[in-house]
Amino acid sequence: MKRLQWSRLDSVARREALRRPAQVTAEDTRVAVGALLEQVRTGGDDAVRALTARFDGVDLEAVEVTGAEFAAAQEAVSASLRAAIDAAAGRIEAFHLAGMTQPYAVDTAPGVRCERILRPIRRVGLYVPAGSAPLPSTALMLGVPARLAGCPEPVMCTPPRKDGSADPAVLVAAARCGIRRVFKVGGVQAIAAMAFGTASIPACDKLFGPGNAWVTEAKRQVSMAEGGAAIDMPAGPSEVLVIADAGAPAEFVAADLLSQAEHGPDSQVILVSNDEDLLDRVAVAIGEQLAELPRSAIARQALADSPMIRVDSLEDAIAISNEYAPEHLILALRDARAWLPRVQAAGSVFLGDWSPEALGDYCSGTNHVLPTGGAARCTGGLNVSSFQVAITVQEVDRRGLQAIGPCAVELANAEGLGAHARAVSVRLDAA
Repeated sequence: MKRLQWSRLDSVARREALRRPAQVTAEDTRVAVGALLEQVRTGGDDAVRALTARFDGVDLEAVEVTGAEFAAAQEAVSASLRAAIDAAAGRIEAFHLAGMTQPYAVDTAPGVRCERILRPIRRVGLYVPAGSAPLPSTALMLGVPARLAGCPEPVMCTPPRKDGSADPAVLVAAARCGIRRVFKVGGVQAIAAMAFGTASIPACDKLFGPGNAWVTEAKRQVSMAEGGAAIDMPAGPSEVLVIADAGAPAEFVAADLLSQAEHGPDSQVILVSNDEDLLDRVAVAIGEQLAELPRSAIARQALADSPMIRVDSLEDAIAISNEYAPEHLILALRDARAWLPRVQAAGSVFLGDWSPEALGDYCSGTNHVLPTGGAARCTGGLNVSSFQVAITVQEVDRRGLQAIGPCAVELANAEGLGAHARAVSVRLDAA
C-alpha cells in the first residue's frame, strides 16, 4: 500500500489519492461494454452463447438451470453450509422485515383522501457474480428482499463454471429464497439479456446486484437505453475505508483490508489513521497475513492501488471518508459510536474492533449490495423498497372538491393552463 501524509498533499494530489482504480480505465470500458450490449440486443441467445464461450470458456446449448440441477445442488452442498445459508437468510429476513416501508393514507382536507400504496416490481433480474469466486451470499442479499416485496417473477443470472454447471451453493441459496428461474450466464451478456430479453431469458423491469467494472458499466448503459431496464444502484468493485486509532489491533485492521482486497484486482482498500505506529504495525500484519491467503495474488494487485493515509486528527479522517463516500466504512476507534453522528456518506458502517466487515457480507442481517464509486453520497444500500413501486392515490368527494378546488383553479390560471382550471371549475359549478 502507498503511504501518504495528508497534510502535505495539495487538492489535486488528494483527489488522485482517493481515485478509484475502475475510474482510470472508464472510457475503454464504456466503449467495449457498449459493443457487447448491442451484440446481445441484436443477436439474442446466439450472442449470449458466443460470449459465454468467449469469456467463461464453456459452450452451453441451454442456459437455464433445470430442476435436476437444483436437486443435485442440494446434494452437493454440505449440511453445514446449508445450515449457514439458512441461518444467514433468517437474519437477513429479520433485518429487512423490520425496515419495510408501510402504505399510509391521510385526509389532507375534509373529503380529500390521499394514499400511498405499494406494489412489487413484476419481473426483477438478479445478478450473482462468480468471476473469481461464487457468491451464494449475494443470492441471499438479492433474493430475500425480493421475496419479502412479493416480486412474482424473479430471474437470476450467474456465471457458469468450467463444467457448464452453476455453483451449487448459489442454487441452494436461490432455492432458499423461492427463486426457480436461474440462468448460467454472467458478465455483460447477463445484464444485456435480462435488460433486453432473449428467446430464453425474459426481459426484466429492474436489474439488481453487484459486479466488476464491466458489469457496473453495463447496468449504467442499459438503464439509459431505449427498451432497457431500471437498475438498483452503481454497485461495482468492492471498497472499504478503515479509520483506526492507536488502540486498534493491527491484525484486525490488516484482516479487514485484505478481506476486501481479495475480491478482485480493481477493489480498493484505504486505511486512515492519526497514529504512525499503527500504520507501521498494520503494514507488517498485512505482509504476514498475505503469505497465508490463497488469493494473495489478487489481493496484492488491489493493495498496489490502495493508500495508507496519515492524518493529523480523527476529524480529518472523518472528513476524508465523507468526501470519498465508501461502500464500507470501518470505525476501528475506542469510542466508535460517538463518531457515528459525524458520518455523512457511507454504504454501511461497522463500529468498533469486534465488527468485521465480513459479517455484513454474510450474515449480520444488513444487505451487502451497497453503493460504490462515491454513490453513497446520495443513495443507500439495497432494501425491500428497492423491489417495490410506490403509487399515490387520491379520492375526493363533493365536499372535498369544494374545499380545495378554488386553490387548484387559482394555481392553474397563474400558470396559464386553462384546461387544468376548467377540469376543476366545471366540477365546482356542478357541486
